[in-house]
Formats: sequence, C-alpha cells, structure tokens
Amino acid sequence: MKTYKIAVIPGDGIGPEVINQGIKVIDTVSDNNDFKIKWESFDFGAERYLKTGELISEDELKELRKYDSIYLGALGDPRVKPGILEKGILLKLRVYFDQYVNLRPIRLLEGVETPLKNKSSKDIDFIVVRENTEDFYVGIGNRARIGSNKQTLDVLREIYKVKFDIDIEVEDSDIAYQIGLVSKKGSERIAEFAFEYAKKHNKNKVTSIDKANVLDSVYSLWRECITNIAKKYPNINNEFSFVDATAMWFVKAPESFQVVLCPNMFGDILTDLGAIIQGGLGLAPGGNINPNGISMFEPIHGSAPKYAGKNSANPIATIWAGALMLEELGETKASELVVNAIEAVLKKGNTLTNDLGGKATCSEMGDAINEEIG
Repeated sequence: MKTYKIAVIPGDGIGPEVINQGIKVIDTVSDNNDFKIKWESFDFGAERYLKTGELISEDELKELRKYDSIYLGALGDPRVKPGILEKGILLKLRVYFDQYVNLRPIRLLEGVETPLKNKSSKDIDFIVVRENTEDFYVGIGNRARIGSNKQTLDVLREIYKVKFDIDIEVEDSDIAYQIGLVSKKGSERIAEFAFEYAKKHNKNKVTSIDKANVLDSVYSLWRECITNIAKKYPNINNEFSFVDATAMWFVKAPESFQVVLCPNMFGDILTDLGAIIQGGLGLAPGGNINPNGISMFEPIHGSAPKYAGKNSANPIATIWAGALMLEELGETKASELVVNAIEAVLKKGNTLTNDLGGKATCSEMGDAINEEIG
C-alpha cells in the first residue's frame, strides 16, 4: 500500500481548525482507496515568531524536501506587522520549492448561490492557471530620495539570476518604484502547464490575460512566449484578453471561460473575483504547484483571527485544497470522491456553516463530508 508523507502547517487563526477537518476527510478517503497518509505538523506561524523571532530557516526548508507535499491552513496575525509572515514563510516556501503554478478552480457547486443573476453551476466551471513567481510580485523595488541614489536589486530563481544596478537622479520629490519581471523561461513553462492541463481535461480553449496595450515591455514578451507554446497545441484555441475586460466577462459571461492563463498580479486579483462568483472565500481552494517537485495546497482565505477558536469557520476550501493535493499526488479517484462529497452535502443543505446561511460548526461540516465519503 502506497504511503505519502505530508507536511502540515496549521498556521494561524482558523488555520488549525480547518486543517483538522481536511486531515479527517483525507484520512477517510485514503482508507477507502488503498493508500495511506503520514502527517507531520510544523509550527511555522505567528505564535512561534512572537516567541522566538523565527520565521522559517534554511535547515527547515531542507527538512521539508523529505515530504511529498505541504498542506497549509492559513497565515496571518494582527499582532504581527502585515507582510512579515506572508513574505517570510509563505512566499519563501513558494520560491524555495519553485512552485511556479498557482492553480485555482472557479467552480460553482450545486447547492451554492452565486451573486450573478441567472447563472448556475452549468455556467461557472473553469480553472485559473496563475504564474506564481514573477511579474510585479518578485519583490524588487525601493524608495529614492531627492538627489543621487544608487541601488542594487537581485532576483534569484532556479531558472535564472538577475541583478539590477540602478543609478537614480531625483528632483523635486521623493519617489517609490516597483519592478515587474517576466522571463522567457518562466512564461513558457507556465504556458506549457496551462495547455497541458487543457489537453488532459478535454478543454479546447485557453484565454491568456495581460495588459499589453499599456505595459507592453513586460507583456509583449509574455504574449510572444504563449503564442509560441500554443503552436504545439493546434487543437486548443488560444485567445488573448486584457485584464480589465476579463474582469467584466467573469461577471457577464463566466461560461465563456475554460482555462484562464494569468501573470502573477492579475491572477491574484482575478481569482478573488472568481471566489465570490463561486460562492465566497469559504469555497475557494488553491494549489501552489511544482509539477516536478514539492507542491503546497491551501485555502485562499486568510486566517480570520476574530473567528479563531469558535469552531465556526467553513472548512470546505481547505478540504477541497486537500482534494487538489490528492490529484497532484496521482490519486485522481480519491480527489473526485472528496469534491463529490462536498457537493452532495451542499445540495442537501442540512449542514451549512454561517457563511452559507446555516448554523453548522466547522467540525459538523467536516463530519458531514466525511460521512458522505465513508
């Protein structure tokens, strides 16, 4: 019997509550499908940081290489300055393990309401493939005061290394700047993933997003790379769409999308819009994927500290993220069983958490999904 080693990072706020429900459901589906999960928990998060000042060390990152995947609850705490935990742990994990794909299903399950008038589960069912390591989120930028400024900025990735030596002369006003970076290798590999995903899942269209009419230096290269990769898939139509128009069509005609391919920043924004049209953040899972390495799966909602310890959070996004993890591990049947069980509970409508209009607790929702599987 195959055994997978999974590193668990419960994290902060509601993270431990929702991750426990995900573990419970995955243990049940693994028992029914002839594989096992060996879980090991790591205390990366706010509590450890506040006690020790530690985020995540190089040795701890090396330790995580021993695992088949990472399952994350949530990170964030009001006692810690915004960005410290996210950059010091979450983004560090994504970059260290080169998790260059952010995968987000935008799917309205039966039994869930959408704010879009006259739209149903037949209309909202597509996937967003977001590049996860480049664009304006590479974290290179700074401020420059009036006068002469000299700054050095580095971008270190597995596929390339870039060094910027910048001489800046500023008159009349201090400035702040942020550099966006798109590479040929990075664009080609995310495009390859998107088209392979479309091929594997019998999709015949990829919609590629950018703002090339304004940010032409960055996104002209993006378009060139995607066009070249698309030529290898003659049976899949590739279309380009500007990000502002895409946001409009997400609302007006979500049924027109199948696979949506986004650079990092625009993908971040559009997937939050996708979350609300599929019923809310409590139903929105995500995967940070390295197809040839270690991937990490999480709900896209935050740690919601004001709800911590109340057993009231919706665990579906975390449980669904666990299903994405199973699919990535090759346990496709088990993954489908989990998503089908989630949908069955939602269709019955007897066990719904507060965000879905019910009174069920976090653990009651987990139990109901577990019972559908078991």
